Amino acid sequence: MKQQLTTDTVERFVNATPQAVYDLVSDVTRTPELSPDVVSCTWLDGATGPAVGAQFKSVNDGRSRPNWSNKPIVAVCDPGREFAFRRTEAFAGTILWRYELTAENGGTRIRESYLAENPVSPVGWFIIGVLYGRKDQAGDLRRGMKATLERIAEILEPPVSSAEPTTDAAAS
Repeated sequence: MKQQLTTDTVERFVNATPQAVYDLVSDVTRTPELSPDVVSCTWLDGATGPAVGAQFKSVNDGRSRPNWSNKPIVAVCDPGREFAFRRTEAFAGTILWRYELTAENGGTRIRESYLAENPVSPVGWFIIGVLYGRKDQAGDLRRGMKATLERIAEILEPPVSSAEPTTDAAAS
């Protein structure tokens, strides 16, 4: 089966402000807390936070294979609304990753997406599919995006108390 990446989007409502969501997703050093596919992220070249043109190093989990790194560049910083970065790798094309945030019912609708701006080459697919054993890269990315949004919700949403209110039987 020939693999291909074009675009995909997942979304979820989170009971947190758009600014809180933005602050979390734009702090790339926290990406390993969010994504099941990322081991570490560090800002490069003196960058200390999100800014258009800032670059960071991301180390991806190779699972049973060696980890690999790439150096994305921040493409969009619109606090409370959007954070995006572009990842270009030899043979693996250029992918634009985006978080779009919309205020909704006192919380935030998060849309995480990717867009393949430059496709993965046949050599890239050989590396992904044969050397790394990833036979459904689009499905893996979708599962990873869903897991990321779930983790964002776990971090930002206030805990729900499951305790039943106590009653004082003696006062009844």
